[in-house]
Amino acid sequence: MKKKLLEKGIWTACLAAGMAVGVHFCAAAAVLPDGLRVGEQELGGLSREEADQKIEEYVNNLPDQKISIQVGDQTLETTSKAMGLFWSNRDAVDEVVSGLTEGNLLRRYMAQTDLKQEGAQLQVETAVDQAAMTAFLTEQCSGMEGGPKNASITRQNGEFVITPSEKGVTVDIEATVQAVNEAVAAGLDEPVTAEAAVTEAEPEITTEMLSTIKDVLGTYTTDFSSSSSARAKNLEVGSAKLNGHVLMPGETLSGYECLQPFTRANGYEPAASYENGQVVDSIGGGVCQLSTTMYNMALEAELEITQRQNHSMIVTYVDPSRDAAIAGTYKDLKITNNYSTPIYIEAYTSGRKLTFTCYGQETRPENREVEYISETLSRIDPGAPIERVNNSLAPGTRRKVSSGHVGIKSRLWKVVKVDGVETERTLLHTDTYNASKSVYEVGPAAPAQTPPVTETVPQTTAPAETQAPQPSEGVGGGPGIGLTGPSGSGGGGTQPGQEAQTVPTAPQSTLTAPAPAETAAPSPAEEAPSGTVTGAKPPEADSSPAPAAGQ
Repeated sequence: MKKKLLEKGIWTACLAAGMAVGVHFCAAAAVLPDGLRVGEQELGGLSREEADQKIEEYVNNLPDQKISIQVGDQTLETTSKAMGLFWSNRDAVDEVVSGLTEGNLLRRYMAQTDLKQEGAQLQVETAVDQAAMTAFLTEQCSGMEGGPKNASITRQNGEFVITPSEKGVTVDIEATVQAVNEAVAAGLDEPVTAEAAVTEAEPEITTEMLSTIKDVLGTYTTDFSSSSSARAKNLEVGSAKLNGHVLMPGETLSGYECLQPFTRANGYEPAASYENGQVVDSIGGGVCQLSTTMYNMALEAELEITQRQNHSMIVTYVDPSRDAAIAGTYKDLKITNNYSTPIYIEAYTSGRKLTFTCYGQETRPENREVEYISETLSRIDPGAPIERVNNSLAPGTRRKVSSGHVGIKSRLWKVVKVDGVETERTLLHTDTYNASKSVYEVGPAAPAQTPPVTETVPQTTAPAETQAPQPSEGVGGGPGIGLTGPSGSGGGGTQPGQEAQTVPTAPQSTLTAPAPAETAAPSPAEEAPSGTVTGAKPPEADSSPAPAAGQ
């Protein structure tokens, strides 16, 4: 019983003491309890305002620590004071006071007793000024940030050269300031380090992707050895515009979009092309040999042919149905990369030859081969040439304006062989090429010639009888311009296949004028039979009114 009374007395004494301390602390609410320190500075007995001042002095006297911020593979450096270091947890004092004055009486008594006996270190936290750090990061990271950069590839001296890709970098300034402050709040006893909040963006075309371009998937060459210098220049200019194109899987290339506009400012010259069934000069003439050569390259590489049209008339630098015309926007060659890796297109002219090569990653079996067979189904003769009188020409002159073309219907087969044995035969397309007549300009008919008058002895001999001039047949049944003389003098007219002109034979005592020689004026480049490219006909233009197309 005495023991219980003793314990009760102790509790009562503690309660009374706690109440006394609490009353004392509350009475002196303007001062902090003894034992509370910040660093080596005693805060006990100070008012709240005085304590705050002491804490500010403490923070100002902290070492000016270096702050290092890692941004990717680069490091930014500054100092705590340069970034406006300040006391950030100003509620720390309030938390200490509330622990001494709030809660049950016994807990408060024990907290105050511990504070007196052991003391307490106020945990001061610091931070950098957000505006100062934001300005610093914005300035320093401006040169580091940027969108991703795609890898690029060129072919130099027979080798591929790749410019590496780069990731895009974006720094989250707000999140980085927060990361710095978290590191600073942990203490300034040693230099502060923090990681910037960086977002990386991958490029669409990486170095690894382009590294797969190494194998020849298909190549094709055509000849333009007898083309005019203007047409040859157009092929050189156009091949440069198509050279170096990279197609990612699923991407499509348009020949027209790469080559246009067909203007002198874009490097092109006037050269022969097809238009409305005739061969005429147009700026960019010849570009269809570019699309045709690229088409055959695409066939060899087995790329997807998205769009292709044949010429309105036959060309001779490839077999029938192996051509591809470009005319305005309604005739175009479009090829699509149907491989799972990128492809690279190389195009160039050298020694009057045009070459296209497709590079990529070969996936087709070595024992598999592909052949393309041109089959001619029918031919249409162009018929007799057209002759047009040109009064500005000398009488008897005959000049070729445009060459004729045989009409052809043909088709192209794709044949696949494995180990030399045919396994597939696919009809790709059937084409019709219009026939066109040769066109000549001829001079006006020569005026009738009157034999000169000669003196004769009266009643001796009569003047020789002369025959009136008669028109002769020209080449292919066209109007002739020669004159025939009496039988046995002049050969009796023009022979089939000859274009020479004749004049009448005068009597023995007269002189005759020489026959006008037939001249051949410059004409659009002629083409040799299929398989030879002597004057490869330039770009095409269809028979309906439309932009001229390069043969």
